[in-house]
Amino acid sequence: MGCGSDYKTGSCVADILREIADAQSDVLSDCTTSCEQSISDLLGGNDPNNNGLDTVPVILYCKGDCKPFKGYGVPAGDLGDATSSFYFRVKSVDEDGCAVLELLRETDDHDDDPKSPVDQDTSDLEVTGICITVDLNCFCHVTCLPAISAL
Repeated sequence: MGCGSDYKTGSCVADILREIADAQSDVLSDCTTSCEQSISDLLGGNDPNNNGLDTVPVILYCKGDCKPFKGYGVPAGDLGDATSSFYFRVKSVDEDGCAVLELLRETDDHDDDPKSPVDQDTSDLEVTGICITVDLNCFCHVTCLPAISAL
C-alpha cells in the first residue's frame, strides 16, 4: 500500500497542501511576490504603462536533487570567456516542453561562476545575449522574482 492510496489524487503531499491552501485562502491575502504577481506587474497590472518592466527573472530547480539550476554559456565572439547564472529570462517555450532561456547577470559582476543564487545581486540584473535550450521536464520548481527592466 503506497503513501497516496487513501488520498484523492494519490499524493498525500499534494492533497494535504491543497487542503491547507484552501483553508488559508479565506484568512490570508495573496502573495506579494509570486509568478502571478510578477506576470501581472509585467503586463501593467494597475499601471497601463508598466513602468518599463520587460522581464520576469526566474530560478529553476532540477528534479531529483531539487537544487537551483545553473546555466552556462559563452558570449558571442568570446570563446574563452564562459559565464554562468542562476537567473534567466524566458525567451520561448515550444510545444515539446523545450525552452530557450537567456542568462541574466549583474551589471558589474566579475564572478563568472557564482556558487548559489544568493551570490548574485538581483537589484541590477540585465540580459547577456547568452541563450541556452533546456528540457522543462527536468525541472520540478520555478521561483519568479519581481518583474524588472533588463533590456
